[in-house]
Amino acid sequence: MSRRPILVDCDTGIDDALALAYLLAEPSVEIVGVTTVSGNTDAARAAANTLALFELAGVDGIPVAVGAHDFRGRAYAGGAPHVHGDDGVGGIALATAAQLHDARPAVELIDHLAARHPDLTVLALGPLTNLAAYAETPGVARFDHLVVMGGAFAHSGNVTAWAEANIHNDPESAAVVFAQDWDTTLVPLDVTMTQTLDSADLVRLEAIPGALPHALARMLPAYLDFYADRVFPDRRCALHDPLAAMVAAGVLRGVSVASGQVEVRLERGERGRTVSSRGSDTQRWVRGMEGSAVEVLLGALERREWPGQILL
Repeated sequence: MSRRPILVDCDTGIDDALALAYLLAEPSVEIVGVTTVSGNTDAARAAANTLALFELAGVDGIPVAVGAHDFRGRAYAGGAPHVHGDDGVGGIALATAAQLHDARPAVELIDHLAARHPDLTVLALGPLTNLAAYAETPGVARFDHLVVMGGAFAHSGNVTAWAEANIHNDPESAAVVFAQDWDTTLVPLDVTMTQTLDSADLVRLEAIPGALPHALARMLPAYLDFYADRVFPDRRCALHDPLAAMVAAGVLRGVSVASGQVEVRLERGERGRTVSSRGSDTQRWVRGMEGSAVEVLLGALERREWPGQILL
């Protein structure tokens, strides 16, 4: 069976790290490239985090290109250290990887992989700055499908009352992306907030042998600490990016999906709000999911043999 090629555009924080680990463990897909963008942390740090995670997983040869540092409408202002730590991965001080990042700009790497893989899925886990630049670059190849972790429709935002973080960081770029006729699926807060990982799941993760699962288990307490009593009444975190990765892989499917053109509000009072008021043949957003993302995540991580030992 052929594996689905996926390019991941991400701002590698803690839930991005979980998503990347899941995709490495999922046999039906292949990560063929990564482009990074500022969001949870800056684009260069996101690339370094990604390369370090790949090295822990014993994976090399996946190109990782550094994308946009600043957003379209404003300068990058320091990310979310209160959520993801100063380094984006819970302050666990990942070692610098031996593999260097790809020298190509993010747009060039996306174009190369879209031309090489006509069935390419692009999975966007951060602000859409790189993809907006891609949309406005003449002559680039067309990819097959775009999955975006972003937006909030019937659910409240997680930055403002209306806006989800990835869209809020760069709503101008999001507006450009959603104006394209790309086949697009959004995985918004409406569903990601229903899929969580708790303290008992962390214990299960800690028991998985290997350097990468161990690193994930070390960074997750910071994420759980942020969510506890602030978002959830107990110690659990939402699986935003892993759920989007599972949708991109075709492993979890929406049981309730709305087809509609997505628009992004840019005015000050509702900046970053996503709305869908008219039909679309190419865009949809997931309203309800089947299955358990945490079971899919932990099951995949447990089935893969990871290199390295757990350091006690």
